[in-house]
Amino acid sequence: MQGANSEQPFKRPRCDGSPRTPPNNRSAAAERSPGPELLPDPQFWGPEQVCCFLERSGFRDPRLLDRFRENKITGLTLLHLNESDLESLGISALGDRKKLHNYIQQLSGIYGDSMKVINDPIHGHIELHPLLIRIIDTPQFQRLRYIKQLGGSYYIFPGASHNRFEHSLGVGYLAGCLVRALREKQPELQISERDVLCVQIAGLCHDLGHGPFSHMFDGRFIPLARPDVKWTHEQGSLMMFEHLVNSNGLKAVMKYYGLVPEEDICFIKELIAGPLESPIKHSLWPYKGRPKEKSFLYEIVANKRTGIDVDKWDYFARDCHHLGIQNNFDYKRFIKFARVCEVENGKCICPRDKEVGNLYDMFHTRNSLHRRAYQHKIGNIIDTMITNAFLKADPYIEITGAEGKKYHISTAIDDMEAFTKLTDNIFLEILYSSDPKLDEAREILKKIEYRHLYKFVGETKPQGKIKIKREDYKDLPKEIADAKPDILPEFELKAEDLIVD
Repeated sequence: MQGANSEQPFKRPRCDGSPRTPPNNRSAAAERSPGPELLPDPQFWGPEQVCCFLERSGFRDPRLLDRFRENKITGLTLLHLNESDLESLGISALGDRKKLHNYIQQLSGIYGDSMKVINDPIHGHIELHPLLIRIIDTPQFQRLRYIKQLGGSYYIFPGASHNRFEHSLGVGYLAGCLVRALREKQPELQISERDVLCVQIAGLCHDLGHGPFSHMFDGRFIPLARPDVKWTHEQGSLMMFEHLVNSNGLKAVMKYYGLVPEEDICFIKELIAGPLESPIKHSLWPYKGRPKEKSFLYEIVANKRTGIDVDKWDYFARDCHHLGIQNNFDYKRFIKFARVCEVENGKCICPRDKEVGNLYDMFHTRNSLHRRAYQHKIGNIIDTMITNAFLKADPYIEITGAEGKKYHISTAIDDMEAFTKLTDNIFLEILYSSDPKLDEAREILKKIEYRHLYKFVGETKPQGKIKIKREDYKDLPKEIADAKPDILPEFELKAEDLIVD
């Protein structure tokens, strides 16, 4: 048994480096200064927090700490240091190196940057780069879990419960598959790892800007709520991507994985939405992210030239799977036979001539999905009813954005902090609200729940290729109501009873 004055044994530190029992019977406060607060995830540590970790781990030599500061060793760098690196940084004793290396390995085990495997119902087990995982694990991306891929179609097809989150994972994965296949077959294209990562990030983030019920929001609601604003979900994706990167401090992480944020953020945005500025007249190349020699990279996520891209490949396969519709297109075969060829407009991704049948199958699948699901008569009616409910609720719904400013459903697109909070859940918020101001909106949503839907009266198809704008038929409901036959005097028909779409 030890005497009262004998020295207490120094117990093994915890995994964060803090000792279990301070030596020499002194308090922890007396033993060391508090130092900066250590964030739970060491990947966010700066050099000062790394030095704080070293001190708590028992490495208090000022010269050693200065060396870590001089070399700007951040938490991300720390996770990748080996024993040789530690020796070059001034930890000469083998025991000390092993001790610190053990702590680092414990941290790496929790926060390491190995590829993550996700089991996807469409593509099987897919591997995603750690930078993609860092993007996925943010509120801005997780929001996509709460936005259904096919909006109101879920009320018709019980299997259509899939969301923008899983679709985005699939597009990011397929973008990587295609660009890596091209790099392997044609090394002369000089596709770098930077290019691969940027293309994958674009695929992952291409739908960040979707609002509640997907295309209903930017295709129906915004044009009616704010007719003076020309807003698309692609614009929203660019704004949300910028917000995601800045609010989560991801520029440093992008640098760590070899990207150049000043160039690559612009490139990623161009991959999603095309040229960011109106092309200069007579300009030979409208893009800034990559030179014309790499024009084929712009055809992977959102192909403005042919419309054949990985976005369609994923939603064809995913939507068919959940809708119970046959998908005859084989994207794996397309990837196998695709090559980059020099054509008059630059380098383009081209399939073999014998793949024409597979491409016909792709466009046939698209046609089938539009006829049987996307343009379903009842689906359009439900989307119209949800739109009407949102329009009536819009003045009374408040969403908090940056600096506490309040936004409505229609104005949340102006502030990405507010838009992050806007998902399909707004439907339930209105439906279960007891606010009398939302009575009209709530009644419309209740009609959807009880299946008391608007009735389809009829349609007319214009002859020839005529482009009709919304302004062209804004007076049509009144004209139809006024044309009611006099033989039905007891039946009153008003313009507001009709919707022309």
